[in-house]
Amino acid sequence: MSYAMAPALQAAIFQHLANDAPLQAALQGAIYDAIPPATPPATYALIGTEDAVDRSDKTGAAAEHRLTIAVVTNATGFLAAKDIAARICDVLDTPPLPALARGRLVGLWFDRAQARKLEGNQTRRIDLRFRARVEDNT
Repeated sequence: MSYAMAPALQAAIFQHLANDAPLQAALQGAIYDAIPPATPPATYALIGTEDAVDRSDKTGAAAEHRLTIAVVTNATGFLAAKDIAARICDVLDTPPLPALARGRLVGLWFDRAQARKLEGNQTRRIDLRFRARVEDNT
């Protein structure tokens, strides 16, 4: 298997997050796959790093994607970021995700989270790690 279904998976996750009104209100629409070149908003979500592992078998091509969605804020304390991180988990745990442009999503599972302070304790970041299994249907 290849990395061929990664763009379709990211697009479906982005669309699912973007379609959630409470999450959009909390982030004021700030969901990105790259930090904006200008000054970023005070709080935003970042669809970030990803590893893909071949999970093909005799029934067909498949891959497991281990992806990270970060919540980044300069708000004091972690509570606001944790509320947004919890909402992201709830949204991604609520099926169905939009159909993939290529492939089929078999499952999407929460794996782990890490909350930490960055940049001299001024910025807080929560990395949410998910596992997604996709099968190629082409």
